[in-house]
Amino acid sequence: MHKEKTLRQVYRHPSLTEENLETISKAHKEVRFKKGDFFLNKGEMSGSYLIMESGLMRSFVYSYDGDDITTNFFSNHEVVIEVLSLFNRTRTEEYIQALTDCTCWQIDLDRFEQLFHSIQGMSEWGRAWMSEQLFVSKIRSVEMITDNATNRYLKLIREKPQVIRQAPLKQIASYLGITDTSLSRIRKELSKGSFLASK
Repeated sequence: MHKEKTLRQVYRHPSLTEENLETISKAHKEVRFKKGDFFLNKGEMSGSYLIMESGLMRSFVYSYDGDDITTNFFSNHEVVIEVLSLFNRTRTEEYIQALTDCTCWQIDLDRFEQLFHSIQGMSEWGRAWMSEQLFVSKIRSVEMITDNATNRYLKLIREKPQVIRQAPLKQIASYLGITDTSLSRIRKELSKGSFLASK
């Protein structure tokens, strides 16, 4: 168990004091998920978010054709959250499911809002985190159109190697916007050295 270490890595902000971090840490409770368990189901309203200590989760939706499409992966020391449902108080279209056994630290929305309004550093961290997520989301949406599948796969290897090691091929493929057959071909060609990793 590495609660303090995990939370300090996530809640990194120059405005947060040691006392602030201790208060924030106390607001999180341990939760565990077995492989296959759901943190969130379609139609539910999210009431909390998680900090992942160890394990892997994914968010996904079903397309109008009934295909299972992965929208995100959540790995060690990341925030597991469905932002729209949590902060807009709406019912989610997404599912969030554990792909491995997971150990997480959970904080309820009410407690988060108390900390957000009472600790200046927490509100500054929250705004910085949200800005970063918007930035990442924008880059991903553009790269899905402008970049080829091989480069998107190579980027995923660099940025989230845990996903490559632990997620099923089919789920990685849907996240990259390609078929699992195409991903298998890319992996085979990369293993032969047919493509050079782009920096």
